[in-house]
Amino acid sequence: MKRVLEIRNLILCIIALTPLISCEDVIEVDVPEPETRLVVNGIVRVDPSQEFVPVEIRVTESSGFFSENTITQLESAVILIGERDPDDPFNTSFSTSILEESEPGSGIYIPSYIPGTDTDDRIRTEFLTPDTEFFLVIEHKGRRYAGQTIYSPTVPIDTLEQGDGTLFSGDEKEIIVTFTDVPEERNYYVFDFGFGNFLATDDQFIDGQEFTFSYFYDQELTSGTELEISILGADQQFFNYIDLLVEQTENDGGIFETPAATVRGNMFDVTGLDNIEIFDNVGRPDSFALGFFAVVQEAKSSIVVE
Repeated sequence: MKRVLEIRNLILCIIALTPLISCEDVIEVDVPEPETRLVVNGIVRVDPSQEFVPVEIRVTESSGFFSENTITQLESAVILIGERDPDDPFNTSFSTSILEESEPGSGIYIPSYIPGTDTDDRIRTEFLTPDTEFFLVIEHKGRRYAGQTIYSPTVPIDTLEQGDGTLFSGDEKEIIVTFTDVPEERNYYVFDFGFGNFLATDDQFIDGQEFTFSYFYDQELTSGTELEISILGADQQFFNYIDLLVEQTENDGGIFETPAATVRGNMFDVTGLDNIEIFDNVGRPDSFALGFFAVVQEAKSSIVVE
């Protein structure tokens, strides 16, 4: 009798749960609308063998969780280039490079250049040194933003080799990278492995040494795929920015996970300021643009996946 009651109770439970399993209700989640901010993609990668610095500043506006950033336009954009006098840091003389939108509505700004005229604001690579300083000053919707950086050289990639190591799934592709650090200097590097994958490193424990490490691709790479890997020069500010970005994007909490921190770059709101030297401390903690401005040397190397 007890067995019959157990079966009866089980059938009643199944009947009671059936409507819950077979019906699907649409649940609407109110996602808070984040504040719209200007986004500046100003990472300028320099090949010293080329005549001009390939300046290309991309600007968008941030949007909601499920939308892509929207292209926007600037009222003005200019880059100031110069070197400080080591004996008189406040004595600065900067040349200017006026930027214009490459195509109407593109949101991409490049140095003004009209062939056959005196209008040529391109920046020549031959004048770049580790002491060359850059300011990017832009105006957007009545606000002025500025970012400062120095030119950051890098070293070449010595070798790229394919290894047979794996991590978790066993399907990763191992690429073994070797480079040699410049001795007796504090150096920072950013590796670009493609597919939006970056790695920031410094020479704290490898000063002046040859260093080898492994990077594992979890993308599905077929035999014959060519990988182009870059090593970028960096200052400490750019190194910290990329390192924090990598940390944030590796968080697998999902799109509803609150980020541990807003990844802020080096573009500050300087609206109304007369002295650009203090633009990084304007007492406006909630008024800033996203993104980063940097001028860095890039060295590339390629390998074909076997």
